Amino acid sequence: MPSLLFCGPKLAACGIVLSIWGVIMLSMLGIFFSAKSAVLIEDVPFTEEDIRDDKNPPQNIYSLYNQVGINCFIAAAIYVGVGAVSLCQVRLNKRQEYMVT
Repeated sequence: MPSLLFCGPKLAACGIVLSIWGVIMLSMLGIFFSAKSAVLIEDVPFTEEDIRDDKNPPQNIYSLYNQVGINCFIAAAIYVGVGAVSLCQVRLNKRQEYMVT
């Protein structure tokens, strides 16, 4: 029977730690972008034409803030998936330790 185990215990533990850090960091960034934090204006992808062509410039910038926030939440969800796979690998490694061959 094929095994679903494809990484060792240290790599799986590293994946869990990185996933936890990624979820916390990206969730906080998503919250701050959704709150339209002025500190993060440098990370919003806009050009001078976006401001010049819009009749109500703040709304265009606010929509870009929201889009970047959604992207951060999507990346955090991907990190949750990576953490779940890493957790499964840790459990499979623990179970393999107790198996007698």
